[in-house]
Amino acid sequence: MTEHPFSLIPFHNSNIPKIAIAGKTARQKNILTVHYSLTGKIEAILFPERSAHPTRKDELWTATCFELFLAIKDQPHYWEFNISPSGDWNVYRMDAYRRVGFRRETFIQRLQFETQKEAACFSVDAMVDLSPIVEEDDPMEAGITSVIQTIAGNETYWALTHPNPQADFHLRESFIIEL
Repeated sequence: MTEHPFSLIPFHNSNIPKIAIAGKTARQKNILTVHYSLTGKIEAILFPERSAHPTRKDELWTATCFELFLAIKDQPHYWEFNISPSGDWNVYRMDAYRRVGFRRETFIQRLQFETQKEAACFSVDAMVDLSPIVEEDDPMEAGITSVIQTIAGNETYWALTHPNPQADFHLRESFIIEL
């Protein structure tokens, strides 16, 4: 198992909160783990309210959300994993760039993750069994991202890289971690 540390960078915006988002991801056989650590002035972040009964929900990216994009190397289809601080989640599959064949990934019935909020740190720890969607020896590429909303009403976009003049998490050029 090789652990891949990461640090997300914000897309150009004059209203970036004074935070940092870093973490690590790893794949051992077909178990993928990802840890996000949001540090700094987290009191400026608008976190969605905790769900009494967390479940699969759509459009989690319209609020503060941690995301992971996975693709099999040299294949056009990919998956988008959404993890909300509310406890809600979703996984989508796309046949090609940005919503071509967009649908919920029904082979993944549950996304296991935990969140923890402290004075100057919010963290997410997720574990995903990829066996329902990929073979153990399939080489994978990952893009790690976050949408962060502030109490002041600003929305900021964080990723490993921003290869386009517009924020776009779906670009395969931004799936730069090899698993």
